[in-house]
Order: sequence, then C-alpha cells, then structure tokens
Amino acid sequence: MNKAGQPLQLQSNKKKLVVLGIIGLILFLMFQVFPSTASDTLEVKTPEMITKKVAADTAIRFAQENMQYNNITAKEPLVTYQSKSDVYGYLSKEKLLKEYNKKFESKYPYDVYRVRLEQADGNALNVDVHMQNAGIAGFSYDLANSNYEGAMLQNSEVRKQMLLLIEGDMSLAQKMSLAEPWLQRAGYSVSKLKQVTKEGEPGLIYVDPEAKIGASQLQLKFSFEDGTLRSYEPVFSVPSEHTAYVEKQTTNATLLTLLGYGLFTLILGILAIVYSVKTKAHTSFKRGIFLALLLFVIQMLNTYNLVPVFQAEGMSDSSIKGIMIFYAGYSLVFSALLYFSLVGGSGLWRKEDGLNPWPRAKEAGYGPYVLESMKLGYLWACILLGVQSLIFIGLNLTLETWSTTDASQSPYNMLYPWLFPLMAWLAGISEEAVYRLFGIKMVKKIVKSTFVASLITSIIWALGHTLYPIYPVISRPIELIIIGLLFSYIFLRYGYLTSVFAHVVFNSILMGFSLMMMNDTFNLWMGIFYIILPAIVGYVIYKFNSGKKETAFPS
Repeated sequence: MNKAGQPLQLQSNKKKLVVLGIIGLILFLMFQVFPSTASDTLEVKTPEMITKKVAADTAIRFAQENMQYNNITAKEPLVTYQSKSDVYGYLSKEKLLKEYNKKFESKYPYDVYRVRLEQADGNALNVDVHMQNAGIAGFSYDLANSNYEGAMLQNSEVRKQMLLLIEGDMSLAQKMSLAEPWLQRAGYSVSKLKQVTKEGEPGLIYVDPEAKIGASQLQLKFSFEDGTLRSYEPVFSVPSEHTAYVEKQTTNATLLTLLGYGLFTLILGILAIVYSVKTKAHTSFKRGIFLALLLFVIQMLNTYNLVPVFQAEGMSDSSIKGIMIFYAGYSLVFSALLYFSLVGGSGLWRKEDGLNPWPRAKEAGYGPYVLESMKLGYLWACILLGVQSLIFIGLNLTLETWSTTDASQSPYNMLYPWLFPLMAWLAGISEEAVYRLFGIKMVKKIVKSTFVASLITSIIWALGHTLYPIYPVISRPIELIIIGLLFSYIFLRYGYLTSVFAHVVFNSILMGFSLMMMNDTFNLWMGIFYIILPAIVGYVIYKFNSGKKETAFPS
C-alpha cells in the first residue's frame, strides 16, 4: 500500500504470480468446470436443454389435448425454472445422483421448466416440462381466491383440517376415480401400486414399490380442490431425517446470518459514519458518491431481474411493486453503508498511518496505477479460484460437504440473464470497502493486531454467505474465511483498487461461466464479455488518465 503524498506505485513479483495464477486456473477448470473431473458437489451440468419457447408450446399442447384447456389468455405464458431441491439435496448428500440420473431422471426430473398458463377467469394452470426431453413431469391448478397455499403453511393438524375443507368433502373412492386416468396415461397399473392414503386424509398418494433409490421411493401425489383434481406430481420421497437435518441447518444459518453478519455489519456501518466525521480533514465526502449510486442501480436492476420469480409464485402486480419499494429502501441503506465505508476507511488510513489505500484520480501516475491494479487483480483472481477448488476438495473429504439447487437465484429465472454478472461488481466494490478498507482498520483500533482484525472482518463477511444451499452450513464460512484472509492480504499489500479488481474478476469468472453454460450463443458471448469487462474498465481508466505524469511499475 502506498504512503500518502508519495508517487503511486505497485511492486510485485509478477513472474511468481503468473505461475501461481496458471496453476490456480488449471485447478479451477479441472475441479469446478469439467464434469469428467468435477465432484458431485462442484459439477457444472451442461446438458442440451430445450428453449423456454419449446417448453411453452409443449405445455399448451398438453393442456389442450389432455385437459380440454382452451380458455388461455393472449398473455404470453410465464416460463420459469423450478427445482425439487429437497430431492436433489438428498441424492447429493447420499452420493446417489449418478445412479438416479441413469435410472430415473429422464422420467422424474428434479429440475423442470414450469409453464404458467393464465386463464381469462383468473385461474392458472402450471405445467412442469422436462428441461431436456420436453416430457410432462406434472401439473397443478392455481385457482383464484384459493386457500390451498395458505393451508400448506400451517402445522400438520391445522393443515389437515383446512385441506379437507378445501377438497369439498370428497370420499377416497371419488379421489381414486379422478386419479386413475392420469395413472393410466403415465403407464401405471393401479393394481401394482401401493395406496398409502386412508379415508379421511387429505390428498391421495400411491407408492411404486419397484422404484427405489436409497431410502427414497417414488410417490405419485394428487391433490384436490372443490371436488376436482388440483394437481398431479410424481416425485421421489425425502427421508424425514434428511428433512429435519436441513431444517435445523437452515435455522442455524439464519441465526449466523442475522447475528454474525447482520448485527456486526450494522455496527461497522454506524462506526463508518462516526469516523467519516472524525477524519473529515483527511478524506473527502465527494468521493464515493458515484460508487454508492452505482451499487444502488445494480441492486435495483437485480431485483427487477427477478420479477419472473415473484410472478411464478402468483404475486399480483401490486405485491411486486411493494417488493420493489422495499428493496429500494434496502438498497439505499447498503449504498449509504458503502459510501461511509469509503469515506471513513480512506480517512482512517490517511490520518493514523499516513497510507493511501484508495488513490485519487488527480494524483500523478493514477492511470498506470489502475492498469497495474487490474493486471494484479486478474492474477490473484486465478490464484483464488485455485485455492477455492482445493478448499472444496478438502471440505468434501473432511465434512463430506454437499449442495443442492436454488431456483430463486438461477439465471434461468431472470428477465435478462446477461445482467446477472453485474452483481460481481456490486460485491467487489461494496464488500472490499466495508470489510477491508474500513473494517480492517476499524477493528485493528480495538484488537491492536492486523491479522486478528483481518480474521474478524473475514468471519463477519463469511457469515453473510451461510444461507447458500451448501451443507453443513459451516462449510461456506470456512471457505470464505480463508478467501477473505487472502483478500485482506491483497488489500494490505496493494490497496483497495487491486482487491476490488481481484474480487470482481473472481466473481465475474464464476458468474460468467454460469451464463456460458446456459447453452445459447448470446449468453455464451455475454459470459465471455463479463470475464474481460474488468480489463476493459481498467484500460479505459488508464487511457483517460494517461496524460498525468506516469510512474514506473517494477515487474
């Protein structure tokens, strides 16, 4: 990190970093990208997928031919990606994914396109379509003014009573007569199935004794509403022990996020405001405004991008507007947190250590300094990807880490998937400001140790990632504490801009690959674009500031 008032320069052993970067990139490609060498936890799936248009056409044809469903509005069908994350998670945990994919996935997928067909009367039909072979994987009705979803949120006894009322006093024989045609269409002989639902119980469930994997068994589930069939879903059961484990882990993750991350991040935010005022003679309140506004814009674009997720849940336009307003307020708070972390962090380092972690554009040598920061950022990002791959392998061997799916954050559910990697910039700019630029210096004032301060801020940052569907939930914090310490080293060694570039490139590569795996040409090129975007930004800043007196950068 440069001394304040001195010429800007970055000294590094680039040859060593290049070698480490190449090794890191090879490890990343081997263990996180190529399916032939990736583990079940890390595997990137790249099957040939049908388009959303094909899924919509398939659903409409199915509805018209099998359900006499002709009252479809002119509104374009909503197609979203949905996943049975509990089933996938169980298979992943028990290392049964390969066996399942070979035996059952083609007929009973855990990932589907859900096509929502709106009716003029306010009702809707949801049809689940296999994402590779376009087979029908189930369907359900969403009836206007239905209480079904609300009933499913109640405890078991209340839920049972509510569902029986919603069904409309149907006998078991009536339910069976409505279900049998669908079982026959699916190629089942009712006599070979085991019926597990009894008279007086809601719904109807059959079990196929011949379709088993681990402790999971194929269930053919039917639900009813107002005396008619509401849904049909063939799905493999999830053992109660697994469900209880995930629920407990999720509760622990929520507590860690709220108390470990949320509370201490709030404290850092308050301290950032205080020290922005205390160090005002050594900092500038004009700086940081652009980055804070940029964060707000990216956050709101990301929220808008998730509108299909809200629509798939049947939310009204007014409810979605309410969510947008809520996230606007949330984004303003985090933009303010970024702003004061930039102002206060810069002021603290300059006042107490005479260091210049975040140089100004008007300083001599700023253009070459940014260019060099960008280059170092790419090298360190490749190193970090290699370290992450090794951490994943270690966690797999020790904690037997496993993961499941999360449809709510999938690019497949975004209005414009190509906007998704912009979140890499939000994370890199804001997190490096809050937890490195301001956090390390602020905590060091208390603990008197740079390493301990870096460790504490890395723990706070890591705990903000516990709600990712990776188990045990302590796995992600372990990974990110190590990654956070490396980001801390980068910041302390080179300054804020290098740590931002390293963080942005690191995330851009991961998010860019997720775009590239969507199997369409446009997203492939957009994924590549986002991976090279930090280089473009760094070079543009360099060119716009190349007129200033240049500073040599030893290699």
